[in-house]
Amino acid sequence: MTTILPKLLQRGAALLVIIQMLLPTPARGFSIGEERLLGEKLLYAVRGEFELIDAPDISEYVNGLGRQVLAAAGPQYFDYHFFVVKNDQFNAFAAPSGLIFLNSGLIKTMKSEDQLVSVMAHEIGHVVSRHISSRMAKQTKVTALSLLFGLASLAAGDPALTSGLFTGALAAGGAASLSFSRQDEEQADRLAFDWLRDMGRDPAAMEEMLKTMRRITRYSSEQLPPYLLTHPNPEDRLHYVQSLLEHEPPQKAATDRFPFLRFKHRVLSQALEPEQMRTWCAGTIASGRDAEEAGMARYGLALLRAREMDFSGAVRLMQEARQDFSGREILDVDLAAILLDAGRTAEALPLLRRARQRDRADSHAAFHLARALEKSGDLDGAERLHLETAKALPDYPQIYYELGRLKSRQAQPAASNFYLAKHYLYKGRVRHAKQYLQRAEKDQSLSAALREEARIILERLKQLEEAS
Repeated sequence: MTTILPKLLQRGAALLVIIQMLLPTPARGFSIGEERLLGEKLLYAVRGEFELIDAPDISEYVNGLGRQVLAAAGPQYFDYHFFVVKNDQFNAFAAPSGLIFLNSGLIKTMKSEDQLVSVMAHEIGHVVSRHISSRMAKQTKVTALSLLFGLASLAAGDPALTSGLFTGALAAGGAASLSFSRQDEEQADRLAFDWLRDMGRDPAAMEEMLKTMRRITRYSSEQLPPYLLTHPNPEDRLHYVQSLLEHEPPQKAATDRFPFLRFKHRVLSQALEPEQMRTWCAGTIASGRDAEEAGMARYGLALLRAREMDFSGAVRLMQEARQDFSGREILDVDLAAILLDAGRTAEALPLLRRARQRDRADSHAAFHLARALEKSGDLDGAERLHLETAKALPDYPQIYYELGRLKSRQAQPAASNFYLAKHYLYKGRVRHAKQYLQRAEKDQSLSAALREEARIILERLKQLEEAS
């Protein structure tokens, strides 16, 4: 009988064969330096292969949580990067050199920030223990060859397969040695458990997430959740974590749920289809079980109305959310972003200026204030703010798109092309980026500083290609 899973396995096997043909023959282990080099190449390409939900506030939130875990974990070999992927599959996975991916479908199932941190800590545990590199080394000798540059064509456009990348796609290919072993899972769970405890988080969140995984597994019919292709034995993991909890005094749960709930609704407002989001939020409100979640559901509906360009309805619902969560100043920025999209720049500006004064490190406020300044005609002020945000979020492609537009409005085509090159680079369109950078490097009308930056980027891209 034909099922979805065998088809996925068959396509995964084909992908694995092609990748193995591209890679050198096994010779020795997968070194730290090689893993770092591979990770650097992946950073340029990852945005071309995944649809990321990476607004400044979402990126800052998830990377901030990741930094908290890493502070508990101690010194690391790699610079970690945390991404939210728009994909409804229940999945989270780590790629070499500390690239951690969380699917929106997984985030939808989460009830608390501690649950989110527990999953992130587990994936970090795999990287710290070098489980990924050791599994890949058993299959083949991996050098700094960028697998992502060609992944889209290799995966033939299958979102479920593409989202697997190293762990999901390769394990789906039947390479059992690339799937984490029971010992790997226990080691990652033990590390995550200890880090959660050291952070003052509730380790019981791990048990809650594993129960969710077990429930999803039991109710899955033909297609296994991608998470289980590489994180097997949820029942064994659950029993192991429960054994750890038996000797652990109960932890007091965090009382401030707002940051997590806002993050979750921000993600889902971009990940779900409009009718799915509407139904989900309406069901939360109608249930009446949790006033805080009901208030956040109204916030989610405000974001949905803005997405549907019903700006008057979006403003009304966002105003209600501000009343529900009085004193939550980030909602001023959210309201201002909607006002900007509605063409009500004069109303948005004071909200954004106050937010900027409160916290000059808030990239969410800075990004939208730059938008407002541009709309009001202050192109120089908008440029300064975008450049500040680019320092905080150097691989966020939208910043460079905005700078490219600004420079075009300022009649500086060479600078516009330079920033568009960086936009293409961080969107994973490296070939286009190189073409623009090569022009920029030779364009004498461009500032010496930007020509030098173009040269440095091109030189590094060449080094990475030669290292393949």
